[in-house]
Amino acid sequence: MLVIALLGYFLTAWAWALLGPLAPLLRDSLGLSPLTQALVVALPVVVGALGRIPVGSLADRRGSRRMYLLVTALTMTALLVLATVGHRSAPALLAGAVLLGAAGTTFAAGVPFVSAWFPERRGLAIGALGTGLCGGALGGLTAVRLVDAYGMAAPFLVSSAALAAFGILGATAMRDAPRHSVPAAGARGRLTSALRLPITRRSIIWYALGFALFVTCSNALPVYLGNAYDVSPARAGDVMAAFVVVGVAMRPIGGWLADRFGPARPLVIALTALTVATAVQAFTPPLPIFLAAVLPVLAVGLGVSSSAVLTQIGHTAPPLMVGLVTGVVSAAAGIAGFLTPLLLAVSFQLTASYGPAFTVLLAAALVALAVALHNLRNPA
Repeated sequence: MLVIALLGYFLTAWAWALLGPLAPLLRDSLGLSPLTQALVVALPVVVGALGRIPVGSLADRRGSRRMYLLVTALTMTALLVLATVGHRSAPALLAGAVLLGAAGTTFAAGVPFVSAWFPERRGLAIGALGTGLCGGALGGLTAVRLVDAYGMAAPFLVSSAALAAFGILGATAMRDAPRHSVPAAGARGRLTSALRLPITRRSIIWYALGFALFVTCSNALPVYLGNAYDVSPARAGDVMAAFVVVGVAMRPIGGWLADRFGPARPLVIALTALTVATAVQAFTPPLPIFLAAVLPVLAVGLGVSSSAVLTQIGHTAPPLMVGLVTGVVSAAAGIAGFLTPLLLAVSFQLTASYGPAFTVLLAAALVALAVALHNLRNPA
């Protein structure tokens, strides 16, 4: 069940990330304005983030398997729209980008799925699931090459075919863990109840900070390295890939630590490391220090903190609300990740430095660390 869930997350993450590397090609072929190009990349992120709330809620009520299959079908629809008409006109491209946001909701169904199957090793299972985010790297590595070899529709058709195969596998082999009841309250009442839970409010702070820093060191890293350190695009891409690999690889380790010592302690240690690294980077240290010290600490800290937060949700939230709480938390984090590049851009435009942006992130890290310390002493 874990392998199937991981495969589904990997494939939808692959699809979710396709428009980013293709945006420059689409800009040239369709004559997109800078704003339209930004929307093409941002719309799947925003829709995927907000869509995690209903997907997580429905996973609790209807079962994660059904939501996996529904998200797979919606993602395939988006890919086929992009393959047929989406790459031929700007309006169709924007419509396809909105539909593609469905691919970003899979994680909200995956967390309650593996939490129910692995109650004794929840942290390790969630961490293993999180490695599916590497699917985004596959999109970055293959999308442009497929276009060069077979045309603009190729990346969307190949990804759609892979998802069709997964849909058959999911329909025939995927099963939800046995459970004795389903939530009785309506969607609005359940959302209100989820927002009232202390674990929801705390996790929003922790996960939003983590995702903001992750976006800074992945999606926004090539621009940051080019402007702050005059690093070439090719080298910046290599650095970005290394960061993503290390960060994702640390997720199972973070989950194991959360199982072994409880999620609160690894979370405090990880947030402490993130706070120190962010404080150092606010002064824009020399490039060797950033590459050899700051960036590795950020990668390790983000991998551990991500799994620790999700494990804390699994341990603390009511069993029939794990999906909804995960959806709310990851939706808030997605919005934070969407706003982070804007913060970096404004900082550089107004001051010719990214120091002010990292100072804001440092303040957020201090708040998150304070909340984690309070949670360590008062876990209820």
